[in-house]
Amino acid sequence: MPGYIGHDWEPSCNSHAHHHRHGSANGHSLSYREAMADHSSRTSIPQFCSDQITVSQVRATLDQWYPPSLAESWDAPGLVCGDPDDTVKRIVCALEATDTVVDAAIEAHADMLVVHHPLLMRGATSVAADTPKGRIVHRLIRHRIALMSAHTNADAAVGGVNDVLARLLGVTVECPLEPAAQPVDLWGVQVPVDAAEALRNALFGAGAGQFDGYDLCSFESVGRGQFRPLSGSHPALGTTNQVETVEEVRIHVVAPAMMRSTIRKALVDAHPYEVPAYDVKTIDSGSRPGPATPGIGRIGHLDEPMTLRSFTQRVSERLPHTVWGVRTAGNPDQLITTVALCSGAGDSLLDAAAASGADVYLTSDLRHHPADEHLRANGPALIDTAHWASESPWCADVARRLHDELGLPCQDLGIRTDPWTIGTTVAQ
Repeated sequence: MPGYIGHDWEPSCNSHAHHHRHGSANGHSLSYREAMADHSSRTSIPQFCSDQITVSQVRATLDQWYPPSLAESWDAPGLVCGDPDDTVKRIVCALEATDTVVDAAIEAHADMLVVHHPLLMRGATSVAADTPKGRIVHRLIRHRIALMSAHTNADAAVGGVNDVLARLLGVTVECPLEPAAQPVDLWGVQVPVDAAEALRNALFGAGAGQFDGYDLCSFESVGRGQFRPLSGSHPALGTTNQVETVEEVRIHVVAPAMMRSTIRKALVDAHPYEVPAYDVKTIDSGSRPGPATPGIGRIGHLDEPMTLRSFTQRVSERLPHTVWGVRTAGNPDQLITTVALCSGAGDSLLDAAAASGADVYLTSDLRHHPADEHLRANGPALIDTAHWASESPWCADVARRLHDELGLPCQDLGIRTDPWTIGTTVAQ
C-alpha cells in the first residue's frame, strides 16, 4: 500500500520502516527540496494498514502533538467538519483549505485533510454553498473528507512549525522566543511501599516528572497510613470494619496542568487501592525556558557563524521559492551567530526579538514602520520571508509523522497557496 508521500515524489516501496529527520550526516540542514526528497526516499511503507483508525483517533494524535491548550485565545484550531467515527484510510496535508487543495484531496481519495490555517478562524455567519468558505465545507462533506487544523498550537508546540523551520535553516533551538504560560501541577499520592515503584513508573509513563531539562523526577517520604474499610467497600488491604495501618510512601511529582486527566487516569489505574489517596495543587514551577519548552517563535544558534549576507542566501536556498523572495535589513557583513525566528506573521514579537540578544530576527509579513522603528532602536537585523514559505515545510513534517504513527498513507499535497503570483524588481 502507498505510505508517506512527500510532494512531487513517488512513495517508497521498501519493507522496513525508517525514521529520518531533516539534515545530512554531518548535521547540516538540507535545502527544502532536498529535505523533502530525503523524506520521500527514506520513509518506507509499513506492511500493514488498520481499517479501524478513525477521524477521532487522528484528531487525538494531532492534539497530543499540538495541544489545543497552546492555541492563542483568538485562534480556532481543531476539527472543522467530519464525523469523528468515520474510518480514515488516507490523509493529505496542506497549509490551508483552498478550492485547489480540496480538488487535490478529492482526486487523492483522501478521507481527511490536515491543514495549518483554520478555515473558519475569522468567523462566519453562513456556510451556505454559495459562499467561498461554505463551498469548501460542502464539498468536503459531500466527499466525506474530514477537515482539521492545527494553527498557533502547532506554532507553539515542541516539534511544531517553528522547530521545523529552525531545523531546516540549521538553527539549534535553545528556547522559545515567547514561552507559553504553563501551569504546573504538584501531585502527592500515598501508596503501599511494595507498590511504589510500579506507581511511580506509571506516572512517569503518563508524562509526569519532567522539569527544566530533566525527567524521571520525584520525591518521596515514608510514613504510616491508617484507614477502616466500611461495609460495601472492597479493600485491597485490610478487613471490613477493622482499622488497618500500612507502611506507605508518599510520592511527589510535577506535571503540566493540561495533562491532569491523563495523569489522574494513570494514577488510578496503577494504584492498588480501591480509592487512592492523593492531592493536586497548581504551583509556579519557576522553570527556565529550554528546548523542550513550548511557546511562539524560537531562539537558537547556527551550526557555524556566518555573515548576514550568507545566512540570507541560506534562507533563500532552503525555503521554498516564492515571488515574494527573501528581504533583509541590516549590515550584509554583520556576523550572525544567534538567530531569533517566528514562522508566519511575527512583527508583534519585534520587542521580544530585540530583548533576546539575537543577531538577526527572521519572520514574515514585516511592515515598514515597525521594522524601521525596530532598526532605529538598534534591534537585531531583520529577514522577511513569505508567510507561506516559512510555514509550508511543516506540511511534509506532519504528513511524515502521521504516517509513522498511524501506518496510513499520508501525503503533503505540496500545493502553493501563497497568494502572490508576480514578483518584479526595479532596475538599479
